[in-house]
Amino acid sequence: RIHLLAGRVPLGTERAAVAGEMETTFIENLKYAADLLAQEDMIGLVEPINNRITDPRYFLNTPHQAAAILEKVGRPNLKLQLDLFHCQIMDGNLSHNLETYFPLIGHIQIAQVPGRHEPDSPGELNFPYIFELLESLSYTGYVGCEYAPKGDTLEGLGWLRSYWESRGLQHSGTGKAAE
Repeated sequence: RIHLLAGRVPLGTERAAVAGEMETTFIENLKYAADLLAQEDMIGLVEPINNRITDPRYFLNTPHQAAAILEKVGRPNLKLQLDLFHCQIMDGNLSHNLETYFPLIGHIQIAQVPGRHEPDSPGELNFPYIFELLESLSYTGYVGCEYAPKGDTLEGLGWLRSYWESRGLQHSGTGKAAE
């Protein structure tokens, strides 16, 4: 899987003035990339990134916009990379968005909102609920942790150990959960 970036609105340009041209170019580029990736049995991912905090100039901002573009591209090896941090900032309503766009999702990323830290840090998102929703949807892919840890890596993954314990799982030391 590889993230295919959408690009940024040029400096000094109004988004609305170039949106059509940028979408057309992005669609053409995605078709080209998807065809190359298909030769290698790879999946391309498009990720909406919020333009309120993270990158005001990033072209692709919402799951709705991404889904519309993926439909226009029409390649089965292109999927949605849904970063719940960005999705919450732009649209909220994560349960509905996960359910609606689930058939398009090829990868999920997480971080707490608003601080972009570990899932157990103070914030808006209820990650145990979100993880249970993903399980109920039969999500079998990876969940990427794209956050700024408060400490070192092991400390920053302490939330996962606590989550496993709350579910009656233990960490086996091999990188997998065991009952």
